[in-house]
Amino acid sequence: MKLLMIVVDSECREELEVLFKRLGVSGYTEIPEVHGVGDTGIRMGSGAFPATSSLFFTVVEADKVQELKETLSSFCGTYERHFKMIQWGVEEIV
Repeated sequence: MKLLMIVVDSECREELEVLFKRLGVSGYTEIPEVHGVGDTGIRMGSGAFPATSSLFFTVVEADKVQELKETLSSFCGTYERHFKMIQWGVEEIV
């Protein structure tokens, strides 16, 4: 199993939720507005830097990661949105 951390432009958070449902991702945790600085610039949700990101965590089977990455990459590329996806190997202990 893989734990995914996905950071997306806040404007496409609803689309990511739809994508999860379409791909059978049954659970996730969302932090709707996160602030920070990275490759896409300063995202502080302020007057000077109005952009924000959304942060999602989900656990999926390893064979779902590539499909999720490709689908999200296609969507974000089409609409000129940014995302980052980080994965960790995990195992359920309870």
